[in-house]
Amino acid sequence: MKKSFLVIVATMLAVMPAVAETTSDYTNPIITGQPSLSITPDARGAAMGDAGVATNPDMNSQYWNPAKYAFMDMRGGINASYTPWLRKLGVTDIDLAYISGFYKWDDVQAVAMSMTYFSMGEVQMTDQEALLLGEAHPHEFSIDASYSRKLHEYVSMAVALRFIYSDLTNGMKASTDNNAEIYHPAVTAAADVSVYYRQPIALPMGDSYISAGLNLQNLGGKLSYNDRTQNFIPATLRLGAAYEIPFDDYNRLQMTVEARKLMVPSKKSKFAPTFDPNDPQNSTTNQYSTEQYSALTSVKGIFQSFADAPLGAGEEFKEVGWGVGAEYSYNRQFFARLGYSHEDFIKGNRRLIQVGAGFHLSIFMLDFAYTIATAPTNPLDQTMRFTLGFDLAGIKDLVNNRK
Repeated sequence: MKKSFLVIVATMLAVMPAVAETTSDYTNPIITGQPSLSITPDARGAAMGDAGVATNPDMNSQYWNPAKYAFMDMRGGINASYTPWLRKLGVTDIDLAYISGFYKWDDVQAVAMSMTYFSMGEVQMTDQEALLLGEAHPHEFSIDASYSRKLHEYVSMAVALRFIYSDLTNGMKASTDNNAEIYHPAVTAAADVSVYYRQPIALPMGDSYISAGLNLQNLGGKLSYNDRTQNFIPATLRLGAAYEIPFDDYNRLQMTVEARKLMVPSKKSKFAPTFDPNDPQNSTTNQYSTEQYSALTSVKGIFQSFADAPLGAGEEFKEVGWGVGAEYSYNRQFFARLGYSHEDFIKGNRRLIQVGAGFHLSIFMLDFAYTIATAPTNPLDQTMRFTLGFDLAGIKDLVNNRK
């Protein structure tokens, strides 16, 4: 499908899909490069309110919290997820694909890898005067690997390293002028550091589990498409807790809550050189210039992101999005999930109700999630996700038994 300027929408949708629905004159969403890194890739985490840093370990833990792999019961597994993106807008060729796998070679250590690929279809590139420059196939991907280890009976840690690649123009020029600037793919690297805590609590009807998780995601470099401006990647702090309780030998319920915050500085900032504390909403004085914003380092940006909101602490707290979710399971084979994800209206206004279901057998697992936006005009409304996973050890045992 051919689109004009939709690439811009697609690359910003993770931070500001519904700002236009607000009634406030003041908005201050945080915009990052490669926002596809912030899109929930798997059906289970999506159906639980975009939460997964503290939930039970599963094969999608690489995205949420790699430290959970050290608590996995199975030895190894691989899964793939697929998300048709922006179908609410009638788009048919923007998709997110995700694949991950892990191997646990003893009771305390595990390694894992994953790859995310975001395709934005076919785009007609035009200049500011609407002159056609050509057709491009913009896409982004990331590849990462992690190592996790139990430090205690109830505590594990993990480190993940990530390669990030973004190509939005396929090397096209900014205009038809022969001397026009040429855009190129942006490349950088990042790391995650995560912690997971999981402890059983004996109850008359069986063991319940209390868990907590922390993940510092995408700590690393910046992206540049033209060697002049630099874009922050979505460094994110995730902190959550979960509790699983059994009702009997077959029925269980897990509940989770998670907070998340982009560790990226605001372009509208009280640290802007021209900022006027007597008029913090003045868009002509409370913003960095493009050059000033690009000059901020990643490390400085992370620390500055916790105290730079023009309206002070009240606005800073609004940068914290959160999700709540519940998962009912029968015999750990049939699952029903419900979640809610919330973002303040001046920071993007994503408010999503999410539902899902799952069917798990000893060898394979199938999960599905569906998004219902609280505002019907939100382009994320009716988003679906599908995840299919395989227990590699289970497949090996099945093959051996048939020999």
